[in-house]
Amino acid sequence: MCGIFAIFNSTLSEAELRKLMISCSSTLRHRGPDWSGYNILPSPDGKTVSGMAHERLAIMDPDSGAQPFTSKDGKVTIAANGEIYNYKELYASEAKEYDPMTGSDCEVLLPLYAKYGTTPSLADKLRGMFSFVLHDSSTNTFTAVRDHIGITPLYIGWGNDGSIWFSSEMKAIVKHCVSLQQFPPGHMFVNGEFVRWYKPKFIVEETPIGGPLPTEPYNAMALREGFTKAVVRRMMSDVPWGVLLSGGLDSSLVASIASRHIKRKSSAFPQLHSFSVGLPNSPDLKAAKKVADFLGTTHHAYTYSLQEGLDAIREVVRHVETYDVTTIRASTPMYLMARKIKAMGIKMVLSGEGADEVFGGYLYFHKCPNAREFQEETVDKISRLYMYDCLRCNKSMSAWGVEPRVPFLDADFLDLAMALDPKEKMIKTKNVKPEDKRIEKWAVRKAFDTPDDPYLPDEILWRQKEQFSDGVGYGWVDSLRDAAETEVSDVLFAQASKRFPHNTPLTKEGYRYRCIFEELFPGRAAAETVPGGKSIACSTERAMAWDASFEGRADPSGRAAGVHDSAYDNTFIADDNEKINGGEQKKKKLKA
Repeated sequence: MCGIFAIFNSTLSEAELRKLMISCSSTLRHRGPDWSGYNILPSPDGKTVSGMAHERLAIMDPDSGAQPFTSKDGKVTIAANGEIYNYKELYASEAKEYDPMTGSDCEVLLPLYAKYGTTPSLADKLRGMFSFVLHDSSTNTFTAVRDHIGITPLYIGWGNDGSIWFSSEMKAIVKHCVSLQQFPPGHMFVNGEFVRWYKPKFIVEETPIGGPLPTEPYNAMALREGFTKAVVRRMMSDVPWGVLLSGGLDSSLVASIASRHIKRKSSAFPQLHSFSVGLPNSPDLKAAKKVADFLGTTHHAYTYSLQEGLDAIREVVRHVETYDVTTIRASTPMYLMARKIKAMGIKMVLSGEGADEVFGGYLYFHKCPNAREFQEETVDKISRLYMYDCLRCNKSMSAWGVEPRVPFLDADFLDLAMALDPKEKMIKTKNVKPEDKRIEKWAVRKAFDTPDDPYLPDEILWRQKEQFSDGVGYGWVDSLRDAAETEVSDVLFAQASKRFPHNTPLTKEGYRYRCIFEELFPGRAAAETVPGGKSIACSTERAMAWDASFEGRADPSGRAAGVHDSAYDNTFIADDNEKINGGEQKKKKLKA
């Protein structure tokens, strides 16, 4: 995972632009500590100048894959962040005459641009995660592209001199742009306008809510083979890599498939390394150890103390660039784990993000009333991933120069999984025969339930969903609440809507994160890059309508959905004023 930065159509001198570009790009160096590249691109008329920078994390072709890339005729320059998993196939099918200058997967963008220009085919042919900026001196034009779901981060900003800025992270542009925003996933920026290039059947702007639902029948073999292909596709690397292993279903399946493929491919292949994190004796650490023992991975279980987690919060907010409560809770242990992983010399890991959105794995889906609501909620969750789990996973790992890859969000696998009749994904636990019972993510669990050649132990394959910020240890969330209660007085919190009229924090914990964010990223434009709405156990107004107890909940813990074995009491103990201001919910554990 790298960092890219670009300024187009600046009125600065070339010397001034280079100095500014280096200064801004250096704030992204944690993403790519291996090398820095800078290109100045003057316009033909001499009135403006552009610049592109690249901070490299060398995973493919460490010796010769430095960027920005320049075409052989010197006219096209590209800076890319990400991985193009099908680059060899593209060379064979789309660029047979092109002689690559490096072994980098991203160089294939040069012949693709020569063939397709700025049409949607330029991006649609790619299978991977990517953000890239491109400048063509022959036409004095530039283009920016972000991957289908927004796995890689990208921001766009506008300068007061008419310049347009792009950056992998907001921190490089926030002080220099009069306005900025997250670059929308699945879009290109061409001729000053956003153009959607990613148009799958399940998530296109032109399809109205209420349209026909998918009808594909359940096929365990197809799901198993499709996801296996997605995992294996992401195993390409020229440097040491491993797998994240929380002990939950999603990361455990990824680890299992990777482990099986390695064993079958070559007995000489180095043993797979797996990584988990949590408070001592946390649910995730115990489950991860079971999986690691079953798979035979070289396992590394990292623990952190509550104080170490609390001490890291400010740096976490700086790196993940959000004040969303759920994201910060989950990002902190991931951020701490990434540092340990980097210290071992590991540069890339496979991770399990995306399964809950695709298969309706969050516990509040237990309350979903019908197939239409289920399908529309999963589509909504997928469309928001770039603001939540993709952002968390990418930025918390990239803070230490570690690249996470997410096979559940493979474009081909998404087409397969989202074509499935939503009735096959729905949770069925009440008023059904034991043999007909279906817990969350039944469809993918069943696909890998192969008793004759098991992928995972049954107690892991059928383990209840555990939200990451809960699974690392229930005391983690409680400590964050306690810290906020100590730091944010009732008087301060009562004025939350006055200090933060946009996206007013609903809890003292949220208020604390918002204050840190404002110090690091001042201005309304920065605040507006973070999603709004109530921070609860489910994320949309649609889901709030499924159960009256969701309305007014300020707690985003998975336990707040009321169906977890360690669920909070369903009674929201607060008066009307506390509901409005997001007062802390008192809770008690229910007996399992």
